[in-house]
Amino acid sequence: MAALEATELYRFFHAGDDEVVALRGVALTLDAGEFTALRGPSGSGKSTLLACLAGIDEPDGGVVSVLGERVTRRPEPERARLRARHFGMLMQSDNLFEHLTVRSNIRLQMEISGRGRPDEIDGLVDGLGLDGLADALPSHLSGGEAARAGLAVALAAKPAILLCDEPTAEVDAATEQLVIDRLLENCRSGGAVLIVTHSPALAARADRIVDIRDGGIVHG
Repeated sequence: MAALEATELYRFFHAGDDEVVALRGVALTLDAGEFTALRGPSGSGKSTLLACLAGIDEPDGGVVSVLGERVTRRPEPERARLRARHFGMLMQSDNLFEHLTVRSNIRLQMEISGRGRPDEIDGLVDGLGLDGLADALPSHLSGGEAARAGLAVALAAKPAILLCDEPTAEVDAATEQLVIDRLLENCRSGGAVLIVTHSPALAARADRIVDIRDGGIVHG
């Protein structure tokens, strides 16, 4: 059984009388332990696809299933339950509660999912190059630090499916390698990882590269 399977996903947005097709019949399967890189130009549908896969956004057509359980066309409380149980997510923004420290954000994710232990938090934070920042508030972090703190939250519950939007966009080469190593470690533990990226270094480590253009998969 695939960790995640999406078939014939369509998503439309409207601005006045204009209709924009954000996803055009996208089909995608992620297997346990697989590291997949998703590439495409700005506006190609990458972020919309991640949101639909995780049940944050509802596609206008098609079906998403996680570990054989349908995510689409369910009430939001049920989708939220599936997200908490199966997904780790790093989106482009709003990954941290601003009034909580990095440590408290991670602990909250562990409590919601029912997985992970508080004594693992420091190792998780330090492993992403955030030494000494576990007790910092998000407002005291740089953009790159906040993204890695968000990744620590996403990884905290040892998710079956990890979805990340540009996790290495604001880091140097050494820090990028730390992030890549942590993503690969998640795959070795049996997690399926899908990363939106423009990084050649990250894409080079992927098991598979999927290219998306104008809302449709053109390769991979």
